[in-house]
Amino acid sequence: MAEYALIIVLVAIAVVVALTSLGTNISGTFDRIVTSLSV
Repeated sequence: MAEYALIIVLVAIAVVVALTSLGTNISGTFDRIVTSLSV
């Protein structure tokens, strides 16, 4: 039973890391789009 808890914790950490790195990439992309549209 403890093995499942460990796997769930590792997957949750991986999801959080992936979402934070993707979030910064997406916000940077939106910033570039907004600046190119405003010019």
